[in-house]
Amino acid sequence: MATKKRNAFYAQSGGVTAVINASAAGVIETARRYKSRIGKVYAGRNGIIGALTEDLIDTSRESPAAIRALKHTPAGAFGSCRYKLKGLDESRAQYERLIEVFRAHDIGYFFYNGGGDSADTCLKVSQLSEKMGYPLQAIHVPKTVDNDLPITDVCPGFGSVAKYIAVSTREASFDVASMAKTSTKVFVLEVMGRHAGWIAAAGGLAADKTHPIPIVILFPEITFDRDKFLAAVKDKVERFGYCSVVVSEGVKGPDGKFLSDQGLRDAFGHAQLGGVAPVIASLVKESLNYKFHWAVADYLQRAARHIASKTDVEQACAVGKAAVEFALKGHNAVMPAIVRTSSRPYRWKIEMAPLADVANREKMMPREFISEDGFGITDACRRYLTPLIGGEAYPPYKDGLPDYALLKNVAVKKRLATDFKV
Repeated sequence: MATKKRNAFYAQSGGVTAVINASAAGVIETARRYKSRIGKVYAGRNGIIGALTEDLIDTSRESPAAIRALKHTPAGAFGSCRYKLKGLDESRAQYERLIEVFRAHDIGYFFYNGGGDSADTCLKVSQLSEKMGYPLQAIHVPKTVDNDLPITDVCPGFGSVAKYIAVSTREASFDVASMAKTSTKVFVLEVMGRHAGWIAAAGGLAADKTHPIPIVILFPEITFDRDKFLAAVKDKVERFGYCSVVVSEGVKGPDGKFLSDQGLRDAFGHAQLGGVAPVIASLVKESLNYKFHWAVADYLQRAARHIASKTDVEQACAVGKAAVEFALKGHNAVMPAIVRTSSRPYRWKIEMAPLADVANREKMMPREFISEDGFGITDACRRYLTPLIGGEAYPPYKDGLPDYALLKNVAVKKRLATDFKV
C-alpha cells in the first residue's frame, strides 16, 4: 500500500456523456479529502494526449464550488479524445513517455475515465509501470453511453442517454399521432450503438400500459430483415394510424455489413457510422408510400444533462469516489463495478472488477431482453432498464438556460525538455 504522498492524474477518454464530469467530481473531491495521501490532482488536457504531450491541468486551482458544479455539467470539462494506444510492443515509446511524464510530476495514481478501449489502455499502463519499476496504481473509471462494459450492471452515462431516448420517443410519437390522419405516419429516430442495442432498447420504454405507442425497434443484435420490418410497420400503421421506429446506428443486413457504414473509420479503427435513419425512412416511403420524418439523436442524446437520470448522476459520482478509495487501499489494474442487489426497489453497490476481465470485452443485449419478433423489448428488459432512468437531477437555470460550469483549466508548468508528437 502506498504511504508516500504523491500526485494523481485523471483523464477523460472517448465520447463524452451527460455525467462523465460527475465522475471527475467524484475523483477530485475524494482526493481532496485525503490530503495526507494525495497531493494534487492533475487532469490531462484532451484526455491521454495531455499526458503524452505533458499538457496537464492543475485542478487544485479550481474552487470547491467549481468542482461541485461539474456534477450538473455535461461533456468533458478537461477535454476528451479518441486516441488509442496500441500494444506495448507496437507503442512502447508512447507508454514510456507516459511513465516519463508521470515520473517528472511525481504521479502515483492514474485514473482513466472511459469505455472498453480505455480499460485496455489503463491495464497496459499498469503492466508497463510494473515492468519499468515505476510505482503507479492504475484505476479505470467506467463510462460509456453504449452500456457495453462487462461485469458492471450498468455503465455511467447510459442511464441518462436512455432517459433522453425514452422521453424523446414518447414525445415525438405524440406528435406523429396527432398528425397521422393527413400527414406523417412514420417517424424514424436513429440512436447510438455500434454493436449493442441498449440505447435502442430504451426507446421501448416510451410505450407502457397507459401509453400504448406503436414502436418498432431495430437492434444491432438482430439481423435486419427488410420484408419482416416492412410488414411490422405496415401492421402498426393499419392498427394505430402511425408508427415510430427506433433504429440503432449499428444495424446490419444479411451480408453482415452496417446499413449505415460510410466506409470511414474513427481513431480507434471502428466504423464511422451514421445515416441509417434516412435509409430506413426511404425504404418505408418506397415500399409503403407512407409520409415520414426522420431524426438523428447524435450528440443531443449524450449531451442532454437537462434531463439526466438522477440514478445515473449518483452512480457516476460513486465510481469516481470508489476509484480513489480503491487506489488508496493499494489496489491496481481494477475498475469500480456497479452491482445490482435489487430491482424493485432499485438498490446497488460498488464492487471491484479486475481490468483483465474488462478490457476488450463487450456486453451485448441478451436475447431474452428482445421480443420474439425481434422488434421490441421484453418485460425482463423493462425491469432492467426502468430503474436506470429513474429520478430527475435538473441543473440550475439562469435566464432560462442551464447554468453549466466552465473551469479555468490552468496549465501545469512543463518539466521535461523534450516534446512528444501525437
